[in-house]
Amino acid sequence: MQKRKLGKSDLEVSALGLGCMGMSFGFGPPADRKEMIALIRTAIERGVTFFDTAEVYGPFTNEELLGEALAPFRDRVKIATKFGFAPDPNGGSRWSVLNSRPEHIKDVAEASLKRLKTDVIDLFYQHRVDTNVPIEDVAGAVKDLIQQGKVKHFGLSEPGVQTIRRAHKVQPVTAVQSEYSLWWRKPEEEVLPALEELGIGFVPFSPLGKGFLTGAINENTKFDSTDFRSMVPRFSPEARKVNQAMVDLLVDVAKRKKATPAQIALAWLLAQKPWIVPIPGTTKLHRLEENLGAASVELTPSDLVEIDRASSAIKVEGARYPEQFEKLVGR
Repeated sequence: MQKRKLGKSDLEVSALGLGCMGMSFGFGPPADRKEMIALIRTAIERGVTFFDTAEVYGPFTNEELLGEALAPFRDRVKIATKFGFAPDPNGGSRWSVLNSRPEHIKDVAEASLKRLKTDVIDLFYQHRVDTNVPIEDVAGAVKDLIQQGKVKHFGLSEPGVQTIRRAHKVQPVTAVQSEYSLWWRKPEEEVLPALEELGIGFVPFSPLGKGFLTGAINENTKFDSTDFRSMVPRFSPEARKVNQAMVDLLVDVAKRKKATPAQIALAWLLAQKPWIVPIPGTTKLHRLEENLGAASVELTPSDLVEIDRASSAIKVEGARYPEQFEKLVGR
């Protein structure tokens, strides 16, 4: 597996990481713990060194899973986790309450270190921007943790450009994480140019469109009630029918390249910038092998022009988030 550096930092990771959220949370019932530990360790054997989690995934169970799986290999891997949410005192969704107060950030770091069975967090992201706390205070809290040796690098998830710039002045931001794929290209408008200017790495999550770009989902697919996609407008049956055009494009390119649609989607991302590190997630060994194979797929400049031209003619149907979650991004 090739390595990449996230921006101008010294954080070097595998060109493809592993997003671990879906093993415990978000896409239906949690997967079998022993199977997921085996999957994570297989990923390490295949050269993956970058693993993404968050305290809210589960909550807590995903960090615990990674802590157990990665403990014997800690010196070979980099762990990214996140802070920024807190339990709803009224018993509602954990996702609905933001908390990036400095004292809370430091409490989360201590708890995450224990669950991850480590003495340092390689990359600590603010999960979503909390407009009740100045980003300078957030960056300052993470700076304190870095000075104490508990965190190595600071990251932001789904921020707006002005937030990135303000945070970066207080504590250099190593990486920004946002959704980015052939069917969600908004980061190209402002975020990617700013990151290039500032020397910050980019970590696309949902690089396979939450599974849609693999071709394994169609208008007849049924989602479990605990699957986040069941409430996403882009995954309504009507939207899926329209959005099949994007998958058809990937299928056409994949046939010529002797690859799969998922591999073309990931290879396209890798070809955008050398400081981009996608983190596709999976709970299946054959999908892990397929995804990692994308690192060997070479797209020529003419391939990329063709994909851009064809994809720009496709209008993707449906919002990528329900309205209440969309309000939390790009702030």
